[in-house]
Amino acid sequence: MENNIDLFAPLASLQWVDRDKLHANDYNPNKVSEENLKLLVQSILTNGWTLPIVVRPDYTIIDGFHRWTVSGREPLRTKLGGKVPCVIVDHHGDESADVYGTITHNRARGTHLLEPMKAIVKKLMDEGKTVEEIGKQLGMKPEEVFRLSGFTRDEFLELMTKDHPVYSKARVIRSV
Repeated sequence: MENNIDLFAPLASLQWVDRDKLHANDYNPNKVSEENLKLLVQSILTNGWTLPIVVRPDYTIIDGFHRWTVSGREPLRTKLGGKVPCVIVDHHGDESADVYGTITHNRARGTHLLEPMKAIVKKLMDEGKTVEEIGKQLGMKPEEVFRLSGFTRDEFLELMTKDHPVYSKARVIRSV
């Protein structure tokens, strides 16, 4: 991940885009009830559109799936002229950065479903992402990454210590 990110770049790219150009990503673990979607519509009707939808350059949604969803419903579709405000975030093809963006936006606002989060953490680990990176990027402690990883305790401890020097030749003996 690049450390010298231009924090102004996304909002500098703000544009009203035909909502039908956008499409959902295939990894978002966040779900919203129909009742809360109705509340979101009401919020937009009352307050106006306050948060743009965050997209990749190919218009895959990183954040704002539920805003995009309700923008296709009446009366919003007509009132918005079929357009939604978008900002483009280019992670230069780094899908894990897109996933991190989706999850951190969501975690800052609510909760996630367990099984999709497990699949995401497992996939990131399978791609070679470290526990430290996943924890930092997704706002998780190592214990939370462990619980979601699907690894056994011993596998996880081995993973956590694999790059650390061995300090002794002690062995663990387990009694049955």
